[in-house]
Amino acid sequence: MQIEHIIFDLDNTLYPSSGAMDEGITRRMQDCIMKQFNCTREEAISLRHQRIQGFSTTLEWLRSEGLTDVEGFFAHVHPENEADEIDFNPELRPFLQGIKIPKIIFTNAPKEHAERVLKKLNVSDLFDSICDIRACSLLGKPYASAYETALKMCNGTIENTIFIDDLQKYTDGYKAIGGTAILLGNKTGLPLNPSSPAVFKGEPPHPGRCLRIPSLFNLPEVLNLLSD
Repeated sequence: MQIEHIIFDLDNTLYPSSGAMDEGITRRMQDCIMKQFNCTREEAISLRHQRIQGFSTTLEWLRSEGLTDVEGFFAHVHPENEADEIDFNPELRPFLQGIKIPKIIFTNAPKEHAERVLKKLNVSDLFDSICDIRACSLLGKPYASAYETALKMCNGTIENTIFIDDLQKYTDGYKAIGGTAILLGNKTGLPLNPSSPAVFKGEPPHPGRCLRIPSLFNLPEVLNLLSD
């Protein structure tokens, strides 16, 4: 495989899921669920666990339940000071600089969130663009249309672009359309219900594949393997 582009997930990919950001985003999403259903936090956690498998994101689920203030949701889940929850890793920048392949960010969050995170990590200039949830008309990963948007943004094709994410339902989505995906770590999340509208129903141009790595810093090993 000739790898000409890499599409990177952002959250829990460029920084570890063990940090405070993952907990903070989850807690603030629970706040929105509590408001939508006028329920306790414990009830919100249970509701999300039960229903999220039918949807690509918490936002898509809540919109199906009547949420209309999308920008209010973004503002609450991703406040301006959210980057304070991330620990700076001085090893990340030289690591990404060593990967001499054009890179973009692909996130189911809004662009301002990605910009804050990249700035805090001091890697903003190492990515050519950001494909966010708004660019995908609020239907992000794993909708096939979202991957197509990201591919257009990086001028890549399914044959020459790899995608890396920490959630299996998103790497499954890229694999389903014929792409090569890399699943990061072991915190894979809940699978999608096969009846979800986000599940690709078409025929890919060729079979896709997914490889696993324990850490982002193992990525060069996989790139070498795929390029052989």
